[in-house]
Amino acid sequence: MCGIFGIVARGASVDPELLERATKSLAHRGPDDCGTVILKEQNSEPLEIGLGNRRLAILDLSPLGHQPMCDPATGNWIVYNGEIYNFRQVREKLERDGAQFASNSDTEVLLKAYAHWGERCLDEFRGMFAFAIWDAQRVRLFLARDPMGIKPLYYCSFGQYFLFASEIRALLQTGLIPRRIDHAGLFNYLSFGSAYDPITLIEGISALRPGHFLMWQNRGTHEQMYWHPLPRPEEARFGENATSSAEREWSQADLTSALQDAVCMQSVSDVPVGVFLSGGIDSSAVAGLLRRTGVDVNTFSIVFREADYSEAEYSRTVAEGLGTNHHEILVSQHDALEAIPSALRAMDQPSIDGINTYLIARQTRAAGIKVALSGLGGDELFAGYSSFRDVPRMESFARMCSAFPATLRALSTRILALATSPSDRNRKLAALAGGADPYLISRALFTPKARSSLLKRPERDVQRANATLAETLSSARNLDPINRVSYLESRCYMLNTLLRDADVMSMAHGLEVRVPLIDHHLFRKLLALPGAWKINGGAPKPLLVNALQGALPEQILHRRKRGFTLPFEPWFRGELRPEIEQGLQNLTRGPLASLLDLSAVRRVWSDFTRGTTSWSRPWSFYVLQKWCEVNSVEI
Repeated sequence: MCGIFGIVARGASVDPELLERATKSLAHRGPDDCGTVILKEQNSEPLEIGLGNRRLAILDLSPLGHQPMCDPATGNWIVYNGEIYNFRQVREKLERDGAQFASNSDTEVLLKAYAHWGERCLDEFRGMFAFAIWDAQRVRLFLARDPMGIKPLYYCSFGQYFLFASEIRALLQTGLIPRRIDHAGLFNYLSFGSAYDPITLIEGISALRPGHFLMWQNRGTHEQMYWHPLPRPEEARFGENATSSAEREWSQADLTSALQDAVCMQSVSDVPVGVFLSGGIDSSAVAGLLRRTGVDVNTFSIVFREADYSEAEYSRTVAEGLGTNHHEILVSQHDALEAIPSALRAMDQPSIDGINTYLIARQTRAAGIKVALSGLGGDELFAGYSSFRDVPRMESFARMCSAFPATLRALSTRILALATSPSDRNRKLAALAGGADPYLISRALFTPKARSSLLKRPERDVQRANATLAETLSSARNLDPINRVSYLESRCYMLNTLLRDADVMSMAHGLEVRVPLIDHHLFRKLLALPGAWKINGGAPKPLLVNALQGALPEQILHRRKRGFTLPFEPWFRGELRPEIEQGLQNLTRGPLASLLDLSAVRRVWSDFTRGTTSWSRPWSFYVLQKWCEVNSVEI
C-alpha cells in the first residue's frame, strides 16, 4: 500500500523540488520508503516525466520492492498503490511464458503483466489498486483503478502538464492548480455529504472511475471502462422469481466458496493481519471465514467506557465463539472528541462521515497492526440496510404519483409541505411526490428544494452533476428492485463515502484496510442472484449468514443493527456547540460566503436546535468550512 504521484511535462521540464514536495505530502500513506525519478523522452517534442512513491511495505519487505520500479526488459516504469491478492498465480502464468523476476513483490508482477498483456492485464488481477505505468516504447502513460474503486486515483491537465496522485492534496501541493471549488462537486456534497466520482470538490481535478483505465499520449487522454459489475447474460442463471430449492442450494454453495476464497486471498501478507470486529454480522463473518482457514486470528474492537456506546458484549461473544486472539481498545468519549480536529485535517475531500474510521484506524495502528480486514460492504452487497425495503416502496409511491398530471403533483407537494410538520422525513416525502428519484432521496443530505435555497446560484453546473447521477441510475434500470438498490448503494454511498473515508482515514496512520466482502468476482455473482433471496429468511442478510453455517451466536444474528457510532447529537447540544457555531460564523469570511446563502445555513442550525433536522446537516457546513480553511480553497 502506498501513495503515488506523477507529472508529465510536455515541452517543459519537471521541477525536482516540486516532485519531492508533492511526494512528501503523501508520507502518511507510506512511512516505510520513498522514491522519485525523472525520465526524459525525445519524441516529436521533448517530454519529461516525474514519478513519486511513498511505500507502506506489506509484500516483499526488502529493498527489491522499492518504487518507482523499472522493468529492465522494456524500460517501463511503475508507481503503484494497492495489493494484487492473486499475484502469485499471475506470476506463475508469466513465468510459464518466459518472464523472469528479481523480487517477490506484486509490484513487479503488475509491471511484467502489463509488458506481456498490455491493458488486458487488468482482467488478470484480483485486488485493490491504483497505478501508473510509463510505457517507454509507446511513449504513453497508462493509469488504472480497481474494479470496485477501493483505491483512489485523481488526475488533471493544466497547460503543459498532466498530473495524477492518490490524493487531491498532493496535486494542490504542486502550486500548478488553482484551489477553486468545483460547483458541481459542491452540488453533490450538499446532495449527499460527499462529491461523487468522477467529480471532485476542486475545479479541474477528476477522479478516475472504478473499473476504468486512462491513457495519456500525444497531448490527449482517453478513458475506457474495462470492468462493470452487472452480470453478463450467461451469468444471470436465475429469474427474479426463482424459488427452486436445488437452485438455492447450488447458489449458496457457490457463494460460500466465493466468500471463503475472497477472505483467504485477502489475508496474504508478509506482516501480521488483524480483523476489525464490531460484533455485527459483517465483521463477524470476515473473522469467522478467516478462522476457518486454520490460522490464528487477531481481532480488534473499539470499546467505549460509556456503556451506552459500547459494543463490547457482542464483540467478546463472537471472539470467544471463534477462538480469536481478541484485543479491546478502550476509548472514552473524551478521547473521541479530542480526535475530531486531526480527523478533519486528514480528509482529502470533505465528508460528513469518516470520524469513526479515523479513530479505530489510529488505535489499531498504535496497537502494532499494519493490515486489517474490514466487513465494509456487507450491508451494500447482502441487503443489510433499511433502504432495501424502503426504496422499492418509494418506487411504487413514485410510480403512483407519476400517473397524475404535473400540475396536480406540484399542488400535492405544496400541500404536503404545508400540512405536515417540518421534519427530514416529511421533506423527503414531499420531494418524492414532486418527482425526485427514490434512491437518491433515500440518501439525500438536503432535498432538491433545500439545496436550491442553500446555493446562491443553484443552476450552476447542476447539469454536469446530474449527468453523472443519471448515468448511474440508468445502468441499474434493468435490475430487480433489491439488486438495483445493491448496485446503487455500491456505486454511490459505498464508493463515494465509505470507501473514500476508509482509505484516507486509515492511510492517515499508515494502516492498510482490506475489504474482502466486496471482491469484484463475488459482487458480480451476487448481482446474478434473485434479489428476493437477499431479504427472505428469519435472519438479516440470509445469504451471508447461511455461508457461515451456524458459526455465529444467535444473539449476533438477531441483534438490532448498530454501527460504531459517536454521540454527535448530544455533543452538538453540549461540548461541541460553541465550536460548531463558531465554524458556521466563519463561513462569512471564506469562499463559501459567495456560494452559499448564509441565512439558509443559519436556518439549518436553528432547525437542529429545535429538533426538526439531524446533526449531519449543520455538521456538513462545519466540515466544508474547515476543509476550505485547511486547503486554502478559493472561490
